[in-house]
Formats: sequence, structure tokens, C-alpha cells
Amino acid sequence: MQLRDAPSSSSGLTLRRYGASRGSHAHDHFQVLVGLDGVLELEVEGRGRRIGAGDGCVVQPGDSHDFESKDGSRCLVLDTTQALWAQCADRSPLAPQVLSLGHYLAVCLSQPSTPTLALHHAQSLLLEAWGPSVPNGRGRPIDWRALSAWAQSHWHRPLSVADLASVACLSPSQFAQRCRDELGMSAMQWLRTQRLMHARQLRAGGMAVAETARRTGYRSPSALTAALRRATGRDD
Repeated sequence: MQLRDAPSSSSGLTLRRYGASRGSHAHDHFQVLVGLDGVLELEVEGRGRRIGAGDGCVVQPGDSHDFESKDGSRCLVLDTTQALWAQCADRSPLAPQVLSLGHYLAVCLSQPSTPTLALHHAQSLLLEAWGPSVPNGRGRPIDWRALSAWAQSHWHRPLSVADLASVACLSPSQFAQRCRDELGMSAMQWLRTQRLMHARQLRAGGMAVAETARRTGYRSPSALTAALRRATGRDD
């Protein structure tokens, strides 16, 4: 038997309680389980697993898995299509970190007013708790062009390194290091460069300074003009 203690959130997280009745599932997405208390018995594609407090398991898309918990157990469950989890499927998480994080996220899910910031970054934090995905800690390549397009569609609000890291499914520290290693600049420098580049594209297309500043998140037309002057030695 599987019961949901808390409703699912937009992050794909749920808090679930398992009982003695045996169940069987298969999904077209990854399912990440973090044990909070009790022991959940799993059989994934014929391989047995025990998920106790602080243990974790990544069930890959299409894998048939049976589950039961004779004495009852509670798990944090993430349903996700993020491909980076494929590199975590055969590894165990860092137990102290994932247990503390799991309990915190469970509390967040149980609140009447859900803390959106914690849940927004939950997947990145869980990935970090699984440890480096490959020996050099890099994981899959960052699609910088897609990340730039995402940033352009979110200039209407202040963007932070944590926001960019969440989209890339990295921790803020991992994302900052990747920026330095791959682009030779800080994460915030890259973000400022993308904002200014977009503003220059809009101005080159004939858009007025005031409207360009509004669309690209500058405080005022004069702030945009000053940024353009610093970058190019002229006001565009």
C-alpha cells in the first residue's frame, strides 16, 4: 500500500507512506526515493533493494519495480524527467546529507503555505546529495545557448546564480565553477553579458531605449545607456 502524506508540488516531490500490501509500478520517468523512516523493500528489474532512513534509490524510466514495507515506512519521492539522474542510478547518496535534506523537504511539503524557494531548488540539492556524477564532477554538458534563452525570457525578475544553477540541475557552487572553467568568467558576469547582449540586439532592431530597458530588466533607460557605454565606449 502506498499513501501520500502530502500533496504533490510543482517540483515533482511527494511525501509517501508505504505499508505491508505489495505494489508494483513502472513509469516513463525517473523516480527518486529517499528513505526517511522505516524500511521499504524494493525489487527493481529483479534486483532487491532495502531503503532505510538515509538511503536512496533511483528507478529509471521503464523499470518495473515491486515494493512493500511490512512494518511501514515513509519516503520522499521525486518524479522527474531530468536525464542527469541516469548517472545516479547505480550510486548511493551521501547518507547524512540526504537524510537531513529529506527531512527538511518533508517539512516544507507539510506546511500549509509551501516554502516555494526550497522546493524550487529541491532537485538540484538532491542531485548534489548524490555526490559527483563522474570522476571529474562535471556531469553532462551545459547547454549554454538554451540557458541564455531561458534567461532572456525571465529578465522581468531579478535572476541569481541559484536560479541559473537550478535550470542546469546543478548546485550553485557547481554551476559557478563550471562558468569559470568553461567560459572563463564568473556566473554573474556571464549573466550580465547575456543581458547586455540581448539589449544590444533589441536596440539594433530599432527598439527605443526605454522599452529595451524594460524588456531586459534594467532599472531605467539611463542604467541601460550607461551599461552600453561602458561595454562599447558609446551609447549604441
